[in-house]
Amino acid sequence: MSASPAAAPAAPAKSKKMVIILAVVVLLVAVGGAAAWFMLSKRHAAAADEEGGEAHAEQAQAASPKTPPTFLPLDNMVVNLADPGGDRFAQIGITLELADAKTEASVKQYLPSIRSAILLLVSQRTSEELLSRDGKEKLAVDVRREVSKPLGFTVPKPRKAPVARDAEDGDDEPPPRPRPDTNPVRAVLFSSFIIQ
Repeated sequence: MSASPAAAPAAPAKSKKMVIILAVVVLLVAVGGAAAWFMLSKRHAAAADEEGGEAHAEQAQAASPKTPPTFLPLDNMVVNLADPGGDRFAQIGITLELADAKTEASVKQYLPSIRSAILLLVSQRTSEELLSRDGKEKLAVDVRREVSKPLGFTVPKPRKAPVARDAEDGDDEPPPRPRPDTNPVRAVLFSSFIIQ
């Protein structure tokens, strides 16, 4: 019977050690979990910062859905070109890409003056100008300008490439940012382009 009283004090000491070990293990697991969570959230925040601009743009697009453009085809135009001898002409089909149906209605109101301006523009060009891609692109910009005038919008003339500056000049300011294009006449598309 003397073995029983000696065994009783040893049992509480073992259970206290076991509780302390369990508490230390639980504390270590909690600290390790918190450290892992901190590192993962830091990594996630860095990835979000890198994609922040893209994600913000996607959210903005989701918030304000883009409306599809409205296309307004104009009747084909036949124009004498400014070539010497006056025997060359162009047949041009133009489709306007507009922001919405409201803009389409506005353009239709001014269509006679817009067609006249386009005819005058094309008649000032030579066949050599219009046969090149650059000539067609310049014509598209000029037509967009003419279509935009009655609507109260302007199309800026393309700027020349900025001249490289020396570091010695001390003039290291960046080139000006282009303004956002709010013109409802988005583009001029050629549906046909025949020169004879």
